[in-house]
Amino acid sequence: MAQAVWTGALSFGLVNIPVKLYSATAPKNVGFHQYDAQTGRRIRYRRVAAGAAPEPAARSEEGNRNERPAERADPAPAIPARIERAGESRAVPEVQWNDVVKGFEVEPGKVVTITSEELGSLAPERTRELEVEQFVPLAEIDPVYYDKSYYIAPMNAGAERPYRLLYRAMQTGAVVAVGRFVMRTREYLAVVRPAKDLLMLETLFYADEVRNPKEIWRPPVEEPPRRELQVAQQFIEALAGSWDPDRHRDEHRERLLDLLRAKAGDAHIVPAPEAEETAPAVIDLIEALKASVEAARQARAG
Repeated sequence: MAQAVWTGALSFGLVNIPVKLYSATAPKNVGFHQYDAQTGRRIRYRRVAAGAAPEPAARSEEGNRNERPAERADPAPAIPARIERAGESRAVPEVQWNDVVKGFEVEPGKVVTITSEELGSLAPERTRELEVEQFVPLAEIDPVYYDKSYYIAPMNAGAERPYRLLYRAMQTGAVVAVGRFVMRTREYLAVVRPAKDLLMLETLFYADEVRNPKEIWRPPVEEPPRRELQVAQQFIEALAGSWDPDRHRDEHRERLLDLLRAKAGDAHIVPAPEAEETAPAVIDLIEALKASVEAARQARAG
């Protein structure tokens, strides 16, 4: 059962229609993860700071002892990555989530950071209404502005009559409704249009998000010869037909799924996540790291 992604009201004039919004598409791309070819275990990535890390300063035995409590205070210290440079190997700690901030590069080499509170203060006011600002002919909107499609359904039986009225009026006039609404933390520009049996909502790109086609190519001044144009039109007419989406399948995805099913007999048996990530295993790893540090200290003292 589809879940509504937004609930609110579609309003035009004094008419207010309670509605629900449902995603109209469900992409079926075949996604892959990365695995160790030898063990079949999932490859994970870590948060590490880019760029050259500061050189480790010389530490005395007493200084090293003073650092251990701070490291032990971390309830689940991350396994350090190794960076190889100039023949030496040293650990790079993982960046903790509370040290991660959002940033924007205003110019090369110059980054401005922003806090969650600052972002929250700029967020649009949350409303539960999509108010129609304008009705325009559907043909005037270039499809390049369409972003994502949603179905609009009446929320309850009382909303069905005004919903159907708006649907029929827009269908008869061949127009779409333009308006704005807030979903989650973003304000969207959208059009509502009559589709088959129900209304649909299309979120739109803003004008400055659509590239000027003249940046890509400028058409020549000369028009094609009349005879060539007639032959091209004849070819188009020979292939003309009604749109039938069921005729067009993702053949590459189907071949890929067939291959994966054929290889199912050779699949790796991936270890259960519970067995890999249980608390005792983490504790054992921490203890092993501590023992390694202690052994290094004793070797240095000897």
